[in-house]
Amino acid sequence: MAPICPPRSAILSAILCLVLVSAAQSKRSAYDVLGDYNFPAGILPIGVRDYDLESSSGQFSAYFNDTCSFSLEGSYQLQYKSTIKGVISENKLTGLQGVKVKLWFMWVDIVEVSRNGDKLDFSVGIAGADFPIDNFEECPQCGCGLDCDSRKVGGIRRMSHLVSSS
Repeated sequence: MAPICPPRSAILSAILCLVLVSAAQSKRSAYDVLGDYNFPAGILPIGVRDYDLESSSGQFSAYFNDTCSFSLEGSYQLQYKSTIKGVISENKLTGLQGVKVKLWFMWVDIVEVSRNGDKLDFSVGIAGADFPIDNFEECPQCGCGLDCDSRKVGGIRRMSHLVSSS
């Protein structure tokens, strides 16, 4: 009697599945990839669930579960859409889509971020501002930015005025 063997297609499917699972488990985080291009992880908030990167062109997309909003330094309000896109290269993010900052009474798109030594330059097209790179060592959190622990007053957690929304 001949041994019972699974069909070749089942074997190939099993091998493909193992390869895909292994590749998915070994994928580096978006925060690690930022470091490859000389950027600190803190330019992205906590919560990137996945990303795509075409290494030859630098085209990237980062995905969050929802829109993410928070305040930094008490004056800058930022918003990341559930998908952000752009082109990344050494020391430069260009063609950004999906990241906004509130200036005075209106929201404007951040279209470019570049690293210049120990500073990060943020451009909204017609204007820009630079900040020390040390400000971006920690990743902000949706809703509370970098000020999440100080929201506790007298043992009671204060509600942030900014929350994640779609």
